Amino acid sequence: MNWKRKANAAVKELTGFQITRAGKAEAGAGSAARGAGRAPAVAADDLVRLPADPRSDRLLTAPIFILSPVRSGSTLLRAMLNAHPMLHAPHELHVRRLSVGLTTPLAARAMEALGHNQADLEHLLWDRVLHRELVRSGKAHIVDKTPANAFAHRRIATCWPDARFVFLLRHPASIATSWHEASPDRRTPREAALDALRYMKAVERARADLPGLTLRYEDLTADPEAETRRICDFLGIPWEPVMLAYGEQTVVQKGLGDWKDKIRSGKVQEGRALPRPEEIPEELRPMSRTWGYLDGDESR
Repeated sequence: MNWKRKANAAVKELTGFQITRAGKAEAGAGSAARGAGRAPAVAADDLVRLPADPRSDRLLTAPIFILSPVRSGSTLLRAMLNAHPMLHAPHELHVRRLSVGLTTPLAARAMEALGHNQADLEHLLWDRVLHRELVRSGKAHIVDKTPANAFAHRRIATCWPDARFVFLLRHPASIATSWHEASPDRRTPREAALDALRYMKAVERARADLPGLTLRYEDLTADPEAETRRICDFLGIPWEPVMLAYGEQTVVQKGLGDWKDKIRSGKVQEGRALPRPEEIPEELRPMSRTWGYLDGDESR
């Protein structure tokens, strides 16, 4: 069979192609697809449970999560918190989408013998990623502000039973307008309103389920010192004036947070005027009432 290898090598040298048995090529393609392809699905809800031994299962202590809809000022709040010498608030981390695959029955049995299911292993991974980021920052507390975390608030609270939550609200109509303006070629104004409403409902469910501090974007931009003092009191840390002039951002990229000119300015900018009651889309009126921006026919 040596002559076949020599012939194949000569063909490859002359043409850049090589001859491979059909079955072997298909198997190789499948292996490559598995290696570079789809990640395993995140663990099912029925596998999610509290850490068996929080002292050994978790490296982080009391991580902080900002739960907010899209386009609600969470990047501004993140930047202000990150300016604090005790708080590390990196760009959106999306750790809830990091999954762990038990690719063989033997691996599953081995992890089961250690007391771990897939959700346990994912929680260990999430905790390790955030802890490494915190340690590298040299600060005391980590803050994650990924808006989609609102859809997984129960799992986050289960992963870190000592987690602390800050809820950031904004006028629903302002959120919808900003969401449309962020990608006008992808969403009509009504599509933006309905899509943003999913996030608002998730945040409201989280507020009903979890203890925490609620802020409004409009208050944060109108009186940033008073609101950041409220946050520091909630977190049990001293207030720092540097939070009001947060400076240049190292990551300004679509998909990891806001990337518009306001956030690039390095300081708090005045928010847009609140919409009049008649300007609020019908689908957003119930949430506007729930959040106190609309009372009957009166705006907040």
